[in-house]
Amino acid sequence: MPRLRDVDRNDLSPYLEQHVNNPVEWWSWGDDALGEALRRDIPIFLSVGYAACHWCHVMSHESFDDPSLAALLNAHFIAIKVDREERPDLDQLYMAATQLISGHGGWPMSVFLLPNGRPFTAGTYYPPINRHGQVGFGTLLEAVETAWRTRRSEVEQQALSVQQALVREVAFVEHLVPRTTPLDLTAIRRQLADEIAGATDAEGGSSSPRFPRPSYVDSLLGFEDELTQAARQRILDAMSRRGLFDHLAGGFARYSVDAHWHVPHFEKMLSDQALLARTYFRAAREQRSPHPYEDVARRTVHFVQRELRVTEGYGASLDADAGGIEGSHITWNPEEVRSVLTNAGLSELTSALTQYLSITPRGDLEGRSVPRLAHDADFVPPSLLEPALTALREARQRRPQPTRDNKVILEWNAMFASALFASRDAQFTLDAMTILQSLESRHFARGHWWRTQSRRDYATAADMAWLVDTYVDAYEVRGEDSWLVKGYEAASYLIEHYWDGPVPRARAPHDGAGFFNTSDQCTDLFTRPKEIFDGATPSSHAVATRALARLALCRADQDLLCVPERLVALGAQLIATHPLAVVDLVEAATFVTGIEVVVPGEPNTLSDHVRSLPMLRGVLITGSGTSPLLEGRHQGLAYVCHQGWCERPVDNVDELAALLEEAS
Repeated sequence: MPRLRDVDRNDLSPYLEQHVNNPVEWWSWGDDALGEALRRDIPIFLSVGYAACHWCHVMSHESFDDPSLAALLNAHFIAIKVDREERPDLDQLYMAATQLISGHGGWPMSVFLLPNGRPFTAGTYYPPINRHGQVGFGTLLEAVETAWRTRRSEVEQQALSVQQALVREVAFVEHLVPRTTPLDLTAIRRQLADEIAGATDAEGGSSSPRFPRPSYVDSLLGFEDELTQAARQRILDAMSRRGLFDHLAGGFARYSVDAHWHVPHFEKMLSDQALLARTYFRAAREQRSPHPYEDVARRTVHFVQRELRVTEGYGASLDADAGGIEGSHITWNPEEVRSVLTNAGLSELTSALTQYLSITPRGDLEGRSVPRLAHDADFVPPSLLEPALTALREARQRRPQPTRDNKVILEWNAMFASALFASRDAQFTLDAMTILQSLESRHFARGHWWRTQSRRDYATAADMAWLVDTYVDAYEVRGEDSWLVKGYEAASYLIEHYWDGPVPRARAPHDGAGFFNTSDQCTDLFTRPKEIFDGATPSSHAVATRALARLALCRADQDLLCVPERLVALGAQLIATHPLAVVDLVEAATFVTGIEVVVPGEPNTLSDHVRSLPMLRGVLITGSGTSPLLEGRHQGLAYVCHQGWCERPVDNVDELAALLEEAS
């Protein structure tokens, strides 16, 4: 791709568009920029960020808008700007380099590369001048330019050392020692739950800043001991009752900057909404009665549908800043609340509302309060306060609003569709199927799947794995063969373009070395990274394991099942010895030996019971399609099957529940 200023604005993500008018002569990542660096024989400055990133905006304003710093960059470097959400594979590779070199990571990510793309030094945010012990960006540019000109051999040796460490880092799964003893997943899940519960403090977390980890909560579902249940409740309550959750508009902020979940970093990401809504729906079902967690999930879904909806699908995020001030659209002081309610003729509710939302004169953030529920307040507000809450919402809408990133990411939209399916709500289910249909029409073209609607960057393994998984969700809800067909086509594409080596089959189950993150069509990175450790989202290794195992179980496809079996085998040593590092893979592994619940025909009380379960480590096969497991089965009965054999059929929910309890 050429320089940003030469790209059609319609083809740029909002983040890249924000930088078009910088005096820095930004290039987009690709052969054009790398070729120009080789032609001029100068290093590359790679800057990676995303639209909702607060410190990305700060560095842009301080340094990239500065004419003198821009002149220095333009004269001595090829400057490349990348949206990390468009190229998570590139971001993963160079973030690993940044962490190796500097000992920490984050965004904006600032990496200096040889003309061939190999990194030699890196960091994150730099102030424009030396400040508070931090090296200034101008000082850094001059130092790197001098080193390139006078000590080039040292720079190249540094790049070689980084490359050697980096290749091992981003292909970690290839260096794991094979495990020769079988995994006891029941014991490992118990160990993992104990570890998470034991590390969960009274505030519902274990560190500061506090990031929501939906997978941790999912790992605690299904356990009935007091310690696990208490930890699960502390986490779910802390995230939904305090400042991380938006009590006026719904939805979750990216993370909390303090140990109490009071003050969030205000950006809102679609991926967080999807994963958290999915977890809260599941947690609510485990209560077996109406529960506030259901309301948390629904309000999160409604936030996404209201604030992130674009022409087809859902945008990536809302910015942390509004009107140039971080969180200014969210925070309040008591006088502002009193003024709003007085103007609405509701002044008598001021005290009750400020108490309910913990809005105090002292505040949490520079004298302003982030709304959070009072200690003993119900999550669902009393009806008396609804008019006051409505007045506050309307007043908030009149404030400057955060910018929305309209980029439609395949992975995150599939995640959100999965959350809608997890709701078991009829309308949400229809909405989920609409998302899947729009993804196929917008993200599949010219024989390939693309990460965003711009169709510039090939889909990642995580994009494809989530798509397969959500197709299986649709099949479980509808029992229609068409969803299995789509799932198998997407799975075949994933294996064809991302698998490393021979594909395992029943006759050769030990073939292959897992999935690369990048498609084989993507040739602009010096190595193809793999991903087994969980981050803000589940690893592609874990999601592919779960998705392909579920699809194989639905199809009774032993050859396909060998692929997730191989993925589990590759990560078995980590699963057994460091399950907290691969929480999602532990959960995904249970599907490889999961159960098939077969309920032929139209929906009935038996299939409804299976769908009501918070976590089914297996699949529901229903309808009248072509799955071999439906052959010869009687409608109106349920069959619980496992690894090639089935229990006697049952015709009532009590017996089915007993069989499922025994199987789990």
